[in-house]
Amino acid sequence: MIRRAAVAGRFYPGSREALEAELRSVVPEQRGRLRAKALIVPHAGYAYSGRVAAATYASIELPRRFVLLCPNHVGLGAPISIVSHGEWETPLGLVRVDGELANLLKSKSLLVQECPDAHRGEHALEVQIPFLQYMLGQEFSFVPISVGTRRYESLCELGESLAESLREAGEDVVMVASSDMNHFETAEKTEAKDRLAIEAVLELDTHRLQEVVQRYDISMCGYGPAVAVIEAARRLGARRAELVQYTHSGRITGDDSSVVGYAGMVIC
Repeated sequence: MIRRAAVAGRFYPGSREALEAELRSVVPEQRGRLRAKALIVPHAGYAYSGRVAAATYASIELPRRFVLLCPNHVGLGAPISIVSHGEWETPLGLVRVDGELANLLKSKSLLVQECPDAHRGEHALEVQIPFLQYMLGQEFSFVPISVGTRRYESLCELGESLAESLREAGEDVVMVASSDMNHFETAEKTEAKDRLAIEAVLELDTHRLQEVVQRYDISMCGYGPAVAVIEAARRLGARRAELVQYTHSGRITGDDSSVVGYAGMVIC
């Protein structure tokens, strides 16, 4: 089964030539050497958040296996939806779903359900793949997970299952939580709210992240994926996190009256 590109030509260029040119313009030539367990990466159109996403990926040693978690914007499928077979298409070619790792994760948690419907039109995971293709070619595989629940206990259980699965897999695997930050408030309010959420992530404190998101009404769409990967990374020995880059859409459009925040973070 091939999952066809759903947002090529909208969130990122629709042709190979234009996409490669776009990626050349945003991916740093100098690559980092951080050994990461997880990343938090934005998922807006490349014109808005592409540089933040590219800088985040470029800051680490990229493995050949990934678990990509995104929020469920489309409203279809199970609360936690996985795909365990097939290939995904972008203008740069096809990438294989890591069936072995996906099936291992399904065996660890009853919450994780096979459900392609949640992924067919979802942009938040698809936009991550061209960055990896540009940096790694086709020599990588990934597990796609759509997270449609914000229930804290379920997210922590997902994180525990991820940690067990990655430990049992016995290879380097990086988890990627796809998330934008606060949405559609002034730049001043968005920066203040995002600072609170970012500080919680940098402390690897999921309880605090839950608290500030709820108390201050922070519309961080990938809150669920972030909690899951932080929980998993901590169980796998992560002790610190770094903010790679932060920006908001107003710095691109020139309009600070209603912006979306974008942060790239590395968990080591």
